[in-house]
Amino acid sequence: MENKERKIKLYLSVVFPLGLGALIWAFYRFPIDKINAGLIALSIVTVFFSSYLRIQLPRTKIHLTVSDALIILSLLIYGGEVAVLLAAFESCFTSLNFRRQGISIKTRTVLLNIAVAALAAWLTTALVRTGFGAAETVAYMESDTSLVAMVIVMALTQFVVNSVCVAIYVSLKSEKTIWQVWNEYCFNALVMYFTGAILAGVVVKALYPINIFLFAVVIGFFAIVYMTYRRYVDDIRETAAKAEQSERERAEQAEKHIEELQRHIAEQDRIGEALRESKERFRHAAFHDSLTDLPNRNSFIEMLKFALEKHKQNPDFNFAVLFLDLNRFKTVNESLGHSIGNNLIQCVGKRLRELIRDDDLLARFGGDEFGVILNNVKDTDDVVSFAQLINYKFSYPFSINGREIFINTSIGISFGSAAYDEAEEVLRDADIAMYYAKDHKKNYEIFNQTMHTRAVTLMQIETDLRYATERREFYAFYQPIIALDTMELNGFETLIRWKHPQRGMIPPSEFIPVAEETGLIVPITYWILEESCREMMRFQRRTPAGKPLFLSVNLSSKHFAHNDLVERIQEITIKTGIAPQTVKLEITESAVMDNPEKAIAMLNRLKQIGLQISIDDFGTGYSSLSYLHRFPIDTLKVDRSFVSTMEDGSENGEIVRTIIALAKTLNLDVVAEGIETIHQLHQLRILGCEYGQGYLFSRPVPLDEAEKICEDRGRWQNVIPNNNPASVAQNREFTHLRIAK
Repeated sequence: MENKERKIKLYLSVVFPLGLGALIWAFYRFPIDKINAGLIALSIVTVFFSSYLRIQLPRTKIHLTVSDALIILSLLIYGGEVAVLLAAFESCFTSLNFRRQGISIKTRTVLLNIAVAALAAWLTTALVRTGFGAAETVAYMESDTSLVAMVIVMALTQFVVNSVCVAIYVSLKSEKTIWQVWNEYCFNALVMYFTGAILAGVVVKALYPINIFLFAVVIGFFAIVYMTYRRYVDDIRETAAKAEQSERERAEQAEKHIEELQRHIAEQDRIGEALRESKERFRHAAFHDSLTDLPNRNSFIEMLKFALEKHKQNPDFNFAVLFLDLNRFKTVNESLGHSIGNNLIQCVGKRLRELIRDDDLLARFGGDEFGVILNNVKDTDDVVSFAQLINYKFSYPFSINGREIFINTSIGISFGSAAYDEAEEVLRDADIAMYYAKDHKKNYEIFNQTMHTRAVTLMQIETDLRYATERREFYAFYQPIIALDTMELNGFETLIRWKHPQRGMIPPSEFIPVAEETGLIVPITYWILEESCREMMRFQRRTPAGKPLFLSVNLSSKHFAHNDLVERIQEITIKTGIAPQTVKLEITESAVMDNPEKAIAMLNRLKQIGLQISIDDFGTGYSSLSYLHRFPIDTLKVDRSFVSTMEDGSENGEIVRTIIALAKTLNLDVVAEGIETIHQLHQLRILGCEYGQGYLFSRPVPLDEAEKICEDRGRWQNVIPNNNPASVAQNREFTHLRIAK
C-alpha cells in the first residue's frame, strides 16, 4: 500500500508541474487583442454547458460531448493559448459538477484532470504549429486537405495524451497494467476525439462567411433547446422505468402471496410451540442463577414471602434464614483467575446443595453470596447445628483443576417472626448478622436488635462523615513527643477528633473504622495534615532557635491505593510553607505489607521530597524483616501494649528491648507510645529509647493547650529528679481515659 501511494505521488509530481507550466505559458502569451463577444460566448458555452451536451451512442458506453469539439474549435479560431485555458477551466468545472452531483472525486483527481487537459491542449498546439503553422491561419486557408490533416493530428494528440495520462493513473491505483486499463477504458474514447475534431473543422468552415457572434447565439439557443429536450426525455424514461418496476414488483408479490399463505399456518404452529418453550426458559432464567443453576434472589424472596405469611397464619411453623459469604473469595479470583473463581462457586453450590433438606431452599444471590431458608426448625440449636455443619464441610479443600483451595464462610442467621412486615427485612437482618460475624472473625452470628442499631448508627456516621469536613466538625488534637534524654519537647503527633453537632465528641474508635471502610479517611487525612502543618508553622516560629519541632501524622493503608499520594502531600507542604524534613508520616505494618513493592516505591518518592517515615505500632503486625530493611523509614514506634506491661516482668519487656536493639542496628529512631508511669520511663531511658509519648507527659490536647506546651518546652525536666509519688498517682488516673487514635 505504501509503495503504491509513493508511485502515485511520484507520477503526480511529474504531471502537475507540466500542466502548471502549460497554464503559465497560456496566461503569459494570452492574446488579449482577440477578446471579443464571440470568444466570450464560446468560453461560456465550453466551460459551463459543454459537459451537459452529450449523446450516448446506441449499444455502447460512449458519450459524444461537444466539449472536445469546442476546445479544438477555440484552437482553430483563437489559437493554442485560448484552447489551453478553456480546456483547464472546462475540466475544473466538470469535475466540481460531478462532486456536486454526489460523485466521489478527490481533490488531487480534480487537479490531475485540470493538469492533463491543459497539457493535452498545449501539446496539440505545439504539434500543430510544428507541422502546419498557426492553427488559426490554416483554418481559413482555401486548402481543405491541410485542414483535414491538421484536425486529424489534433484528434490523435488529444486522444493519446489524455488516454495515456489517465491509463497510467488508473493503473497505479488498481495495480492493473497500463495496456489493460487503456484497452478497457480509454480506447473507445478515440471516437469522441475524432468526432469532436471533425465537428470543429466543419464549424470553422461554416463560420467563415457568417458572423461568429450570430453563430454563437444560435449555438447557445440550440444548446438550451437540447438540454430541455434531454431533460424531458430523461423524465419520460425514468417514469417508464418506475412504472415497469412497479408492475414487476406487483407481479412478484402476487406470486409470493400464495406461498406466504401456505406457510402461514405452519409458521403459526411453530411460533406457538417456540413461545411455549421460550416461556419456560425465561421463567427458569428469571428465577435461577445462570452459573450454578440454583434459585436466585428473586426466587429466594418469593419463597421467603411464602414462609413469612405461613408463619403469621401458623405460629407453630418456624423458619430461619442464613446469609452466607465466602471469605477471601476476592483473593482467589484475583490470584487464580475468574475461571477458577467460577468453578469454585459451582463447587460451593454443589456442596451446600448436599446439606439441605428437600423442603429447604438454597439460592445464590450473586458474587460469593448464598442464602438458605430452613423450614420447620425446632429451635435455635437446630439452626446453629446446621451452621456448624456448613463450617465443618468447608474445612475440607475444594479440588479444582488439580488445585486444592481452602475457603470458609461467614454466616448470618435471622429467625422468622411476625414482627417482620416484609420478607426483605428478614434477609436484611441475616445480612447484618453476616457482616457482624465477618467483622468479629466468627464463623456465624445470630442477629439481635443491637446489631441493627449498630448498623443504622454506622450508616448514620458514614452519612455525617461526608458532611463533617464541610461543616468544620473535625479538630486536630496534639500529643507531645518528648526527647527522653533531655526531657524536652521534640514534636507533636496530630490526632483527629470529631465533635458531632448532636452527639458531641465521637470516639475515634467509632468513626475511624467507618472512614477506613468507605475511603473517607483519605480526604480527612489530607485535611488534618494541612491543618496541622499550618499550625506547626506557628509553633516553630514561636519556639527558640535550634532544632525545630516536628509533626507526626498517621497515614491509612487506603492512601497507598491512590497514585497521587505523593503529589497531594507535596502540594500541602508547599501550600503551608512547612519544611518537609519536619513532617513525619506514620504508617502501620499492615499498610506496607499488603503490597510491599508498591509501598516501597511510594515511600521512596516521599523520602525524595524530604519527608520522614515512621512505622506505627511496631511489633503488633506481621512485618517481614526481609522487607523491613528495604523500607526507607526513619523511626519505629513501640506499641503501647508492650510499654504498658513492661512493669509486669512479662516477655513484653524483652520485646521492647529487641525492638530498640533492632532500630539501632538499622540506624532508626525509636518512639515509645503509652508511657504512663515513672518506672516505664526509667526502663525506656535505660534501654536507650530516644523519644516517648503518653499520659505521663500529656494526653492529646487541643490547639490552645498545645501552644502553652510550646511556650514551656522543658516542663518535664523535673519528672525524674523529683520522682513525686503524687505526680505518678495523678498520671495513673488517666489510664482509663485513653483515647484511641
